[in-house]
Amino acid sequence: MLNDDDDLTALHARIDRTNELLERMLAEVAKTPSTHAVFVDAGYLYAAAGRLVTGTEERGAFDLDAEGLIDALIDRARQIFADSRLLRVYWYDGARRRIHTAEQLAIAALPDVKVRLGNLNANNQQKGVDSLIRGDLESLARHRAISDAVLIGGDEDLVSAVESAQGHGARVHLWGIEAPEGRNQADPLLWEVDTQRTLDLAFFQPYLTRRATTPSYDATGAPRPTRDDVRFTGARIAAQWLAERGRTALIDLLPGHPYLPAPDDQALLVEAERQLAYSLRGQSDLRRALRDGFWEHLRTQY
Repeated sequence: MLNDDDDLTALHARIDRTNELLERMLAEVAKTPSTHAVFVDAGYLYAAAGRLVTGTEERGAFDLDAEGLIDALIDRARQIFADSRLLRVYWYDGARRRIHTAEQLAIAALPDVKVRLGNLNANNQQKGVDSLIRGDLESLARHRAISDAVLIGGDEDLVSAVESAQGHGARVHLWGIEAPEGRNQADPLLWEVDTQRTLDLAFFQPYLTRRATTPSYDATGAPRPTRDDVRFTGARIAAQWLAERGRTALIDLLPGHPYLPAPDDQALLVEAERQLAYSLRGQSDLRRALRDGFWEHLRTQY
C-alpha cells in the first residue's frame, strides 16, 4: 500500500506533467498566427459609397473598380491587423436566381476573394444575404479559423451574425462608409460590435466613377490595348518606380506581393492610363495585366 508520502509524490508528479502539457500547448498557441477575414455586404457598399462619391445609390449610374477597392480594403486591414494573416475577403451580393453577373464573375476570379450570392427580388432587393454572412461568420469563428472579422455593412439584421461570432471567441470590427448626412448603419449593430471605423470620401473616390453617356476611353477614339501592351506598360512603370525609389523601397514592397499599397496601386493606374491614352477603369483583365507586368519586372530585379 502507498503511504501518504507516496501519494503526495504521485500527486506532485501529475501536477508537473499537467504543467508541462500546458506549457507546450501555450507555446504552440503562441506560434499560431492570428487570422482575419473581411466580410463585405456589397448591397450596403454600392449604395453608401455610390451616394457618397457620385450622389446616387443607383448601381447603373456609376462604375465601381471592385478589384482596386478590394485591394485597398485588404491593405487597410493589413495595416490594422499587422500581426495577422488574411484568410480571404467574402463578397456578399444578390443576383437573380443566384446566377452571377459578368461583374460578379470578375470579382469571383480575384485572388483571395469568395463571392457568395443571395437572391434579388422583383424590386431588386437582396434576399438571403444576411443569413449567408451569419453562416460564414459563425462557422469560421466556431472552428477557430479567424480571430478577427471585419464586417462592412449597416443592416440591423447583422446583429445576430455578430453575436454568433463573438460567442465563439472572435472579435468583430465594423467598418462603415461615411454618410453625407445622418447615419447609414443601424444603432443596434454599432452597439454590438467590438470596434468601429468609418471609411471616408477620400478612400472611395479613386474607385467610383459616375457613368457618362459614352465611356471616357471612347471619347479619344483610342483602340483597346492588348493585355501584352498593358503588361509591358506595367513593366516600364516598374522600371521608373525602381529608378526613383531604389532597392530599399523594393525590399519593403516585395512582402506584400501580389498586393500593392492603395496609394501605389492608384499611382500605377493613373500613370498607365496616361501612357496608354486609354482608361482602364472597370476593366479588371487589363488592370490585372498591368499589375502582373509591374510585379514581374520588380521581382526580376531582386
